[in-house]
Amino acid sequence: MSIFNSISKKISFKDQAFKLREDAILDATTRILGDKGFDLMTMDDVANTVGISKPSLYKHFKSKEDLVGEALIRLIDGAIAYMAQMDQQLSSVQKLSTLLEWALRVRLEGGLPFLPSTSASVRAMLMRNMTYMTRILKLNSQLEKLVLAAQKEGQLNAQLPSDVILFSYYSRTCDPAVDYLKQYSKMSDDDIVGHMLQVAFQGFRTSS
Repeated sequence: MSIFNSISKKISFKDQAFKLREDAILDATTRILGDKGFDLMTMDDVANTVGISKPSLYKHFKSKEDLVGEALIRLIDGAIAYMAQMDQQLSSVQKLSTLLEWALRVRLEGGLPFLPSTSASVRAMLMRNMTYMTRILKLNSQLEKLVLAAQKEGQLNAQLPSDVILFSYYSRTCDPAVDYLKQYSKMSDDDIVGHMLQVAFQGFRTSS
């Protein structure tokens, strides 16, 4: 019995080590994508950053496309998981604001490269990734329901098509103003997030 327990523990430890290394690979990929973009990133870059050989990297991901796809799937899963643990007492617009705050904070920490918005080749690659498409459609459906509910509740402009609000919301997650403020202003991340949320939901005008 002890022999089987020992084997089980070894397998469990091996699986855990494999998962930890995979997480490190995805973390490195996300950072490199944010710095270089998809076209300039190489598998050598990722392997060198993690400190593993390229053959070891290919044990986890068979191609750059698979690696990038999994990195972006992890980001979408993070957003879905974050939404699932939100306080259900929040209003629809509060939930939208809370998720946008999460996305902006992740981005400011270098963990959210928004490649699909800037690269046609990446968009085409992701369209072929059924797992990614399933996840993004799930997230889109959840956000669309929040937008429609917020319009019905009078929290968002009901005269605007919901798609205009939804895609404008998406654009806020990759607004270059965030990068400019991070690099050139003296604002803290908290201030940047607060001001970006205000612009997103209240615009530039003063309250009437």
